[in-house]
Amino acid sequence: MNQKPTLWTKDFIMISVANFLLFVSFYMLMVTLAIYSIEQFQASQSMAGLASSIFVLGAVIVRPIAGKMIETVGRKRLLVFGTALFFVIMLLYFPVNSLGLLLLIRFVHGFAFGIGSTATGTIAVEVIPPVRRGEGMGYFATSMNLAMAIGPFLGLIISNYFVDSMIFVATTIFSIVALVASFLMNVPEKEKVTQDQPVKKGFRLSDYFEKTTFPIAIFVAICGFAYSSILSFMTAYATEINLVDAASFFFVMYAVFLVLSRPITGRMFDLKGENSVMYPSIFLFGVGLIVLSQVQLGIMLLIAGAIIGIGFGTLQSSAQTIAVNRAPNHRVGLATSTFFVFYDFGIGIGPFLLGFILPLTGFRGLYLGMAAIAFIAIAIYYFAHGKKSTERNRHQVKDISETMSS
Repeated sequence: MNQKPTLWTKDFIMISVANFLLFVSFYMLMVTLAIYSIEQFQASQSMAGLASSIFVLGAVIVRPIAGKMIETVGRKRLLVFGTALFFVIMLLYFPVNSLGLLLLIRFVHGFAFGIGSTATGTIAVEVIPPVRRGEGMGYFATSMNLAMAIGPFLGLIISNYFVDSMIFVATTIFSIVALVASFLMNVPEKEKVTQDQPVKKGFRLSDYFEKTTFPIAIFVAICGFAYSSILSFMTAYATEINLVDAASFFFVMYAVFLVLSRPITGRMFDLKGENSVMYPSIFLFGVGLIVLSQVQLGIMLLIAGAIIGIGFGTLQSSAQTIAVNRAPNHRVGLATSTFFVFYDFGIGIGPFLLGFILPLTGFRGLYLGMAAIAFIAIAIYYFAHGKKSTERNRHQVKDISETMSS
């Protein structure tokens, strides 16, 4: 009887831990830096949003470069460099005394995050046994999904009950552990290009981006833009409506219901196709934003967190699967990089632009507007991928019917 190769090896655990801690730190800072900027430097809403999101813009810029460099520099070297830089820049938050300096540090910190997270995603594919790659990548993706919930939760708890600098203390500790995990793993490296193989020169967009990913990536950038309103302004919104304690558990509900729904949505995706998951998920995301905009009681805030967890959490991971499935096998890495460039851009530009809108709409109006964007995204998904998926499934059913009747 053949045994399955081991999935939970030391290297797989180390890369998952490093990835989780990088993303936890990212989300902790994302939800707290806006209000920190307002309290410490009297920043406007738009500048506070920029302090939160400029980190992501730095990551967007560096991701394609890191994706192209990783084969020549080496996976482990790039990961160690990224996590080491992430740690060093974390130390620079402590002496910051001006908004301009904070913006600069956040931007460079985004470079470190982009390098580190690009390396973790690439390494994960290599340390997972090929026959268990689907299962392994599912668990690896869960480390990001959990970080998306646990990071904001920890950030809000620390900002509510401790001095502001404790956010930086916690994320510094996480970056140290991520760096140690990077050193401890053994990473298989691919052979470098031999001299008899042709070397293509000059700049080509296809060296950095996968074109088949663009439609679904544009869709997820728009959804990420809407979701960024929650990441950056939840603390301020909860303070305004006197639900700070309940807001701390918003992201816990997000995580719990996302994890509980994952086996069901994953099975639906495989058996009935991506549209059976994507359309309900986008709709639930919009419904959750409407509930969030009308919150009066703590229980309503938690219900909104549960609905948005199922909706946005599922559509984000499902869209990533679509991006990978559409790309040629030898360009799966570029497809992943392209997907996250667009996703990061949506998350990153959102708080800055929404900061200009917020004074005109208020928080409730802002979240209603984001709900409208979510519902419009249903049509965007239809044209980006849903229509093609329906036609492809129709042809498959027709072919099966013809085969059975012949």
